[in-house]
Amino acid sequence: QVTLVESGGGMVQAGGSLRLSCAASARSFSIYFMGWFRQAPGKEREFVASIDWRGVTTNYADSVKGRFIISRDNIKKSVYVQMNSLKPEDTAVYYCAARDADHEQFQYWGQGTLVTVSE
Repeated sequence: QVTLVESGGGMVQAGGSLRLSCAASARSFSIYFMGWFRQAPGKEREFVASIDWRGVTTNYADSVKGRFIISRDNIKKSVYVQMNSLKPEDTAVYYCAARDADHEQFQYWGQGTLVTVSE
């Protein structure tokens, strides 16, 4: 069982930056493939970024590519997303997720943290 807790959300003006953190309570955090998702008001949840267990391979949604950077610290059992050049359309609840190698779908989800980007 893995518990994920996000933090770092808040309100920022367009063009600003935020760094979200996700702390995991997992016996072996390094075995998990981690991801960030978001859900804007009235929209379905969408993929934002992911990172493999070693922190070597990353993937990004086209909408955030070049602006967001995902990273992880296996010693601290945490994953991060640095969000730069934020736009109002980045406004959403951001969720951290984890899955192990036996699953193709993310198994564990955090409660989410709200990011609001104003004009």
